[in-house]
Amino acid sequence: MRIDDERIEDAVRHTEILRLPRQSLATFGTTNINYYMVTKPVYEEITGKSVETVVREGRVIAERPRIVTPYYMSQLEGFSTNAKRYFNTLIQNYGENAPGLFYTYRNEPGKLSIVNDEMKSVLERLNIEIEKRGDPLATIIKGQDELWDVSLMRFIYEITSISMQDNLSQLFSRGLIEVDKVGVPMDARMRIEELFIKMAKGELNPDELRKELDRWSLFEEYQDRFFRLLTKR
Repeated sequence: MRIDDERIEDAVRHTEILRLPRQSLATFGTTNINYYMVTKPVYEEITGKSVETVVREGRVIAERPRIVTPYYMSQLEGFSTNAKRYFNTLIQNYGENAPGLFYTYRNEPGKLSIVNDEMKSVLERLNIEIEKRGDPLATIIKGQDELWDVSLMRFIYEITSISMQDNLSQLFSRGLIEVDKVGVPMDARMRIEELFIKMAKGELNPDELRKELDRWSLFEEYQDRFFRLLTKR
């Protein structure tokens, strides 16, 4: 079923982040956030006759934020034509090598429970459980049942906005935002080195490293090293 823009906007407006993680996203590692998405059943939204509460549990996994440029983003696969045009606009306005942060996320849905109780009581128990467990990266989100994934995206936007300044500050303090003479951030150079190490250990498909080098227009610079490593496999 097609969901129109107005319903999506309504779901975003009615999303409430009732408990934020007590830590921001890690700058130099992966962050695992345990979420509880609490909604009223979709049939109650229609009839208003139920006292049940739906609880979806899962994990949002945030990979280490990466320094990228508009040119690099324009080389990534999986983006629409409109997105590509947007990246080209950034290139025109800020230059192809203007550094920025790129966050990637993965959602791992878990258990779904329908609890025969009012939402207020369910929320109280969830908060007690989180406190008892001492989980600083747990979050509770109140959303709409049918569009709960939209509410999850709203949370991801919020935690990214909260974390960005701290992430940028730490990256800047280590000189990783600096761009070299060919327009490549130091953070990207470090990532390429990590990929070479993984390839040498047999932990990475060479195609992945080749694609990363091509996205930065660096294959010619690294090709001798790449082919030497390839012949050793």
